[in-house]
This record gives sequence, structure tokens and C-alpha cells, in this order.
Amino acid sequence: MKIRLIILFILSLSTISCLRVTDKQQSYGDNAEQLNDNLRQKKEDLLMNVSEAICYSGFRSGQHPDRGEGAINPSYEETLEDLKILSEDAGFKLIRVYDSGENTEMVLRVIQENNLDIKVLLGMWLQAELSNHETCAWLTEPIPEEELQENKKLNIIEIEKGINLAKKYKDIVVAVNVGNEALVDWNDHKVTTDTIIAYVQKVKQSIEQEVTVADNYKWWADHGAALAKEVDFISIHIYPVWEGKDINEGLSYSIENVIEVRNALPGARIVITETGWPSVASEFPDRVSEEKQQQYYHEFMAWSKENNITTFIFEAFDEDWKGNPDNMMGAEKHWGLFTVDRQPKKVMQQLYAE
Repeated sequence: MKIRLIILFILSLSTISCLRVTDKQQSYGDNAEQLNDNLRQKKEDLLMNVSEAICYSGFRSGQHPDRGEGAINPSYEETLEDLKILSEDAGFKLIRVYDSGENTEMVLRVIQENNLDIKVLLGMWLQAELSNHETCAWLTEPIPEEELQENKKLNIIEIEKGINLAKKYKDIVVAVNVGNEALVDWNDHKVTTDTIIAYVQKVKQSIEQEVTVADNYKWWADHGAALAKEVDFISIHIYPVWEGKDINEGLSYSIENVIEVRNALPGARIVITETGWPSVASEFPDRVSEEKQQQYYHEFMAWSKENNITTFIFEAFDEDWKGNPDNMMGAEKHWGLFTVDRQPKKVMQQLYAE
């Protein structure tokens, strides 16, 4: 997940045309039943028949994905520990991973070899095929053309890896996601919609599992009609705290986001592949805490269950490699339900009550 501060500006220019929900409707007020009728999906629309799922990336302190000089990946034993925490302690049966690289293959192998009761939404990470330096806040220079051409080759390799993993671990991989936030205007790894459609078509022709694309809810509502026809379900991201909302509006604003997508794409099956609330954030310290994270998690998961919408909470564990290395209090590092040291935050502490 890239830093989303620029979303605040982008979304402030747009008028949400969907039905607005007051913060009190999160408690199921006068119009709640009508709202739910408009949003409620069929039980068969759930992924693997579960509403509660989680995003997983296992990088601990001192570890990180490849940032130009190679990755430092978690070990087999560390991955097994994580997956046991998630599946046995926390009861998650479905996780989301973001790429088809070496670390992801480790996750799949650990699940298989240890017969863990957990399934996977597999990712295919797409690198920049366009230089988005004019709208991405942290791209200060154009991406060289030769790098963009090399990225196109790397993306084809990534897609082939993902196809092979989906086939090899077909009893574990329940769906495949092609690209993560590669379409929004503010990203640093932009790919055209037509190209992603072509990638989706290739993947669908190659595997048995369902195929999706994950991006911000606003992109889907405003631009997603063509892509929605190609995928088996649409995958949306919702982050009310990045859009200036405090916890009293957390659930109601999230529901607004889903309504906006439903109004724009009335026939689409919706999965929420990212939402959450950080426990620490120097960017907006008054709007975050472990208590607020706990409240958002329980409110949103209850709503998702009632409406048959599979929701992947972001994320399992804090990742201190993310964001500004000089700011350890930045939000990017603190979305986990567990700390980077695998200690439960308030939202998960009831699992370990003596």
C-alpha cells in the first residue's frame, strides 16, 4: 500500500454522487435495512464462503522485499509461525498476498507442507509501464523509457510465475489478483487499463481460479466499467482515515464508498481486498489508536458478514520497512493487528486472555 495522502486532494475535487449515510446509520438506524438491501450480496458471492480475511506480508524488522539490491525474506520457520498465528490463533481461513515471487512461493509451500487450514488470494505485482511523475507525489523525475520497457518484460515474467503458482498450488490458491493499485492516478507503478485487461484475459485463459484486479474504490466507481466486465469480481480498497475521517465516521464513510461503487457498477460482485485502521500515525495522530483500530475492525467485519462481502483487513503484522525510514511513527508501519514483534494489539488480545 502506497502512501495515500494525495488521495485527500484528489477526492476533495470530486462530489460523491452516491446515497450518503450518516454516522448514526452504522448503528442500523431508520434507513439501515434499505441500505443493506441495496448492498447485500448472496452468500455464494463470498470468497471461500468467508467474510473475514486478512492481508499478509511477513517481513519483520531488518527484512524487506527487493528494493534494488535484493530482498531479505522471512525464513520458513518465521513464515510457519505467522501462518499458525493467523489460522490457529486468530481463526483466519483466507489470506491475501501481493506478488508471485520467492517469498510468496514460500508461503504456499509452508501451507501445503504443514497442512494448514488456510487458503490464498494470490497476487501478481505489476511494475510501472508508464511514468506517472506528473501526478505521483513521490515520483520527482520521469521514469526512463528503458526502465519502463524492462518493467514490461518483468511484468510478463511475473504473470507467468503467478500462473504457474496457481496451477501448482491449485488446492490452496482460490483466486488470483492481477496488479495492486496500478490504475489510480497517484501511484508510482502505473499501467494502462487496456494493458491490465489484456493481462487479465491471459490469466483467465491459463488457470481455473477466479481472477480479479485490486484498486481504490474511487477508481472503480469512476473508471471501472470496462474492467469490471473482464474480471470475476471487483476488488476495492477503502481507507476512511486517509480521507480525513475519524472513527465516529469510519464505518459510515466506508459504507458510502461501497454504495458509490455499487451505484456505478450495479452488476458487479464486490470483494473488499483492503481496509483497516492504523494504531499509530504521525500524519494524523489524533485519529488513531489501538482502541480506534479495534472499533473499526469489529464494526466493519460485522457489517461485511451481514452483507456477504468478503473483506480483507489490512493487515496482519506491522511492517517497519515501509514508508519513511526516518519516521518510525508513520502510518505505513502500523496497520497490523499484531506488532512487528508478533505481539497482539488490543484488537487481538482477547485471543490470548488467560
